[in-house]
Amino acid sequence: MFRYKEDRILTTLFVAYFGVDLIVFFTVESVWFVVLWMLLGILPKACISSFNHHHQHLATFRHTLPNRLLELIYAFQTGVVTNGWTLHHVLGHHVNYRDQQRDESRWKRKQGRPMGAIEYSVITSLTAYPRAFQVGKRFPKHQKPFLVMFFITLSILAFFFYYNWVNALFIFALPMVISFYITAWHTYYHHAGLDSETDLEASYNITDKWHNLLTGNLGYHTAHHIRPALHWSKLPQFHQQIESTIPSHLYRQAPLPFRWITPLLG
Repeated sequence: MFRYKEDRILTTLFVAYFGVDLIVFFTVESVWFVVLWMLLGILPKACISSFNHHHQHLATFRHTLPNRLLELIYAFQTGVVTNGWTLHHVLGHHVNYRDQQRDESRWKRKQGRPMGAIEYSVITSLTAYPRAFQVGKRFPKHQKPFLVMFFITLSILAFFFYYNWVNALFIFALPMVISFYITAWHTYYHHAGLDSETDLEASYNITDKWHNLLTGNLGYHTAHHIRPALHWSKLPQFHQQIESTIPSHLYRQAPLPFRWITPLLG
């Protein structure tokens, strides 16, 4: 059922995490506990966002139904529904990221000046779904499941709010928004300030061990943009093949909190 064996344990963990979220949602009455649960989940769900991104480049399962069920879970963990990244990111950003007039994740203002990280992250978060919808007009095959799963997710979220709006807010809604924002910020960290006509000079790379372990090797970003359909587990090997051609100034330190983890855990 899985395309790659490397996805088995991680996918099981993500599904189990969602199951615990549901248990907390339906059984916990303490506001302070659900707020604490939300705070503890910020980093894990931000990392899960990376694997949702990978999944929408290359589907985890060989069949549609398990992929849709996994995407529904991902939506409540990361804020991005079925084909959201496929349209906005794969068919949008990856095609246009070297053109700041067209990039769906553009880091330049209309006047040509670069945005700040917060400005970019807010704008990208707010425009991601409208831009995905616009890209989807050219790809109706991907647009239909995007819209269907968007409304299914929204309907389930509305039920959660009807059942217990406090738990729905802190266990699902706010983590979805926060994960979405953090994902946008990481895109800024990978690309902002790089004007280039070649893939080899249009991305920053992060070789930090724990950053790549927790994000599915997303730090090997040049490799990812050159071969976007390559499974995340294969990116380190491909990075080694092209490493000597990537300029040294395009390697950067891992963002917080990852740069704190490696000194602690080795």
